[in-house]
Amino acid sequence: MKKRSLLLVVFISIVLVGCSNTINQKNQNISDETFLLGTLVKVTIYDENADKEDFEGIFKVVSDIESKVSRNISTSEISKINSNEIDEMKLSEDTFNIIKKGLYYSKLSEGRFDITIAPLVSLWGIDTEDARVPDQKEINDVLKKVNYKNLFLDEDNRTLHIKNDTQIDLGGIAKGYIADKVSKYLKQNKMEHAIINLGGNILTVGNKPNGDSWKIGIRNPFNTRGRELGVAAIGQKSLVTSGIYERYLEEDGVKYHHILDPYTGYPVENDLAGVTIISDYSVDGDGLSTVVFSMGLEEGYKFVEDMENIDAIFVTREKEVYVTSQAEKIFQLTDTNFKLKDFTNGIDKN
Repeated sequence: MKKRSLLLVVFISIVLVGCSNTINQKNQNISDETFLLGTLVKVTIYDENADKEDFEGIFKVVSDIESKVSRNISTSEISKINSNEIDEMKLSEDTFNIIKKGLYYSKLSEGRFDITIAPLVSLWGIDTEDARVPDQKEINDVLKKVNYKNLFLDEDNRTLHIKNDTQIDLGGIAKGYIADKVSKYLKQNKMEHAIINLGGNILTVGNKPNGDSWKIGIRNPFNTRGRELGVAAIGQKSLVTSGIYERYLEEDGVKYHHILDPYTGYPVENDLAGVTIISDYSVDGDGLSTVVFSMGLEEGYKFVEDMENIDAIFVTREKEVYVTSQAEKIFQLTDTNFKLKDFTNGIDKN
């Protein structure tokens, strides 16, 4: 059995293209990184007054929220909920907001995205030493415990009510929420130009100091050396990707990726290798990247086109790239091994 960790392979890892050590003589950048959220967290600030001490507050924002919502921290609020020893719990503001957003996307997707998927994630154990392909009976038993409708939020009292020993996994939405909180912290501290990178989830703050757009590379999912397939020119935006090459296990020559279908209990099966969501807020990009990936190309494309201020880049297993109408204006395909296709008629746009 082979397992790849998130740190070794991040599918379509979104990376900054063409960054130099200085933007110009007056606007230098400074960056720092640390390991949080089970991944590498890196923040780059473009401000001549920024110094290393600024990162203490930034990383504290991340670690404080992680301590509340991580399933892997025994004292977190989520761990207390998942202990199945309580049926209601008063939540902190951050945990309440993340669960609320998670339930919103659970309902919007009719359960394709489901924050109660924790038992299924644990059963497969992808990206852990216990990763394995479970048998059908195990999957059937666990699926009985996966249902976002077992959770009810009392907004007046900021309390979560839990039925049927339901367990929560916020891994599909918490990083986006945290990125937005870091962005807010930076702006409150007069840092108006920055790049936040939470393990491949990218959120830009402002434009470049000279007013230009950031140029963000979209990584080729079939190339482990990090080559980009194209570039997106963005202002203040979030880019979040879900795909089959982020994390997976391989058994008997078959690869099982980590995006699990709450309906079947198995990894989602469709024609996509990955989806990158472009949005104003990272929490939306985080939730929608899983939702849209699970829908597949046709349904996912139409779903995004009907949403305001949301765009997407789709990459298929056949190395075809489809971009929604507004994304066409900012995306440039650079790798000739891929074909840029028109969704309406399927013709090449190269």
